Amino acid sequence: MASTVFTIANQKGGVGKTTTAVNLAAALARRKTSALVVDLDPQANATSALGIDKREGGSIYGPLTGDGAAAERVVETSQKGLYLLPSEVDLAAVEIELSQGANYLTRLRETLEPLVASDRYRAIILDCPPALGLLSMNSLAAADYLLITLQCEYLAMEGLGQILKVIDQLHEAGINERLELGGIVMTMFDIRTNLSRQVVEEVRQHLGDKMFKTVIPRSIRLSESPSYGQTIFEYDSASAGAGAYEDLAKEVIKRFSL
Repeated sequence: MASTVFTIANQKGGVGKTTTAVNLAAALARRKTSALVVDLDPQANATSALGIDKREGGSIYGPLTGDGAAAERVVETSQKGLYLLPSEVDLAAVEIELSQGANYLTRLRETLEPLVASDRYRAIILDCPPALGLLSMNSLAAADYLLITLQCEYLAMEGLGQILKVIDQLHEAGINERLELGGIVMTMFDIRTNLSRQVVEEVRQHLGDKMFKTVIPRSIRLSESPSYGQTIFEYDSASAGAGAYEDLAKEVIKRFSL
């Protein structure tokens, strides 16, 4: 059975994108749904968060530019069923190289095809840079579903329309007609503030059926765990953040029949 490919994208930084990519993948693996995280951000935050050292030549840069296969770069993490295709700083240069090729928007999809076709991973999660550059556009062209992380703060809706418009553009251009908005994950929810509740309610009114019921809390434990190279389940499995990502994984498994 081919993998289901999710891209977690948002042109804004600091909205819980990498935290969600890593911990959702870990929660899926804990539920015996094998998951591969593909770190497409040159900052390599997902790589660090999973306790993997950045290694020269270890990213998807080579395969994207015709040097080797993506499968050769995949590494196992400390958690059973959770895999990583790491990033490192050389990925910063790949957008220039991609822009010079005829297939500049579909190069990632072509590179990942053997991984998608293998039955090793039930879910492949693409973690994008915080910008709608060529790497993010490639991830949207390669994905079945877009998951958007949206911070429970003022102006959270700003920019949402832009990324949803990109889905329409990819459909119209015939680049990825199967891409759908898979869901919106509300992050950094602060139960103490009216603002968080208001933002969640506003998103629910506009995109209710697409919003996951699970809301990810603002959590010191979630913020701390990447600095130890651990998922929230390794760092503090009893925390509210761990419970939230467990619940989100259950929703994702059910919604997408994983």
